[in-house]
Amino acid sequence: THRRWLMGANPELSDLIDATIGSRRWHRHPEQLDLLNDYVEDKPFLEKLGAIKHLRKEGLAKYVKEHNGIDVDPDSIFDIQVKRIHSYKRQLMNILHIMYQYHKLKTDPDFDMLPTTYFFGGKAAPGYYIAKETIRLINAVADKVNNDASIKGKIKVVFIENFGVSIGEIVYPAADVSEQISTASKEASGTGNMKFMMNGAITLGTLDGANVEIRDAVGGDENCVIFGLKAEEVLNYYATGTYSAWDEYNTNENVRLVVNQLTDGTYGNFQSLSDYLIRANDEFFILKDFNAYADAHVEIMKRYQKRFQWLKSSAINIANSGVFSSDRTIDEYANEIWQVKPVMIP
Repeated sequence: THRRWLMGANPELSDLIDATIGSRRWHRHPEQLDLLNDYVEDKPFLEKLGAIKHLRKEGLAKYVKEHNGIDVDPDSIFDIQVKRIHSYKRQLMNILHIMYQYHKLKTDPDFDMLPTTYFFGGKAAPGYYIAKETIRLINAVADKVNNDASIKGKIKVVFIENFGVSIGEIVYPAADVSEQISTASKEASGTGNMKFMMNGAITLGTLDGANVEIRDAVGGDENCVIFGLKAEEVLNYYATGTYSAWDEYNTNENVRLVVNQLTDGTYGNFQSLSDYLIRANDEFFILKDFNAYADAHVEIMKRYQKRFQWLKSSAINIANSGVFSSDRTIDEYANEIWQVKPVMIP
């Protein structure tokens, strides 16, 4: 609901919307947020929007300093993936890519990137070994990268412990980039992507679940970054059995680099994750999508440098988020299926 995840979690943004469109009717009818589309090129509005985003990023940085003891720069890109830890949601691909970026910073004098803080959060089921190993890897990479002064703060990694709705109210409004990178065909819908969208984050994701509708709502690829295999391609690989993680490892030097680092002592011993990817044949196509994912991050950084274009995309995401409100969903059920009328409370 927009009441909890925008009005409650981000009151300054809520106030800005009220003042801009001159109405509070969107509080009950969030589809009326689309009135903001008239202001997505209005520079004074976009400046205020950017200031509010920075305020929310400062709030998350303060929380991380207090709870994790990590200094993060609110001027860096805040790239956030918070959700249940599960192989199909591919937190493993995210952290492997961070390992790739870190290696490039250390070894390639021509490689550069905008300072980025990567946030992870979520819980693993008690018996889900690979998910727990993924959390262990994220923290091992964080320990190494966050304490390497030679990269000049270009990468910071934070694992937010005990993630839940109260912490979510600090996290969702602070995101510049919303990581929605599940293997295409696996996500039923997703709601975190909607919470990020209504707070002005740009979706970086696969064409899966509600990302499909988000892309349509924001007018296509100009206001989100889509990458990777499509659902029909994934299903075809499953049906034909023609995917080979071993082939990806042997033919893709970027993949080979990060998979080798799981077992060469760079971050400790993660033979479990190496075996999961290679011997178990990478069931969620992390290695297949790896280069496309890296390219998507390059695209994000290009866009982020164009400040007003980025803020325009942010505003377009907010303006077109009303369709995802649970109020609208319940109204549709009430009218079309249950055929009940609301009780008006005096």
